Amino acid sequence: DATMVEKKSQQTRLWCKGAVLGYKRGKTNQYNTTSLIKIDGVDERSSVDFYLGKRLAYIYKAKREIDGSKYRVIWGKVCRAHGNSGVVRAKFRKNLPPKAIGGRVRVMLYPSRV
Repeated sequence: DATMVEKKSQQTRLWCKGAVLGYKRGKTNQYNTTSLIKIDGVDERSSVDFYLGKRLAYIYKAKREIDGSKYRVIWGKVCRAHGNSGVVRAKFRKNLPPKAIGGRVRVMLYPSRV
């Protein structure tokens, strides 16, 4: 039927972009268990509230294939805010490796607290 026009659906990204800034640290000590993440579009402490508890995925590529994929994931979650400029503290199941600093993380929009 010519009246039915097929729409090409654009793929929608169901996660927000984030960047790894480094580890939580003081002047002398560094705490590798907690990573600092900058989420795109979050610029003040008040807007961090929506992201608390959200899952994070650090995706990286490895040499050896496992289950047909060379990509691997380290999962984490947003714990709390860090400072007043929208940076968050996050804990990952395994601590992020140093090569992750400056890299991308995916901020999943679940679990929902609304």
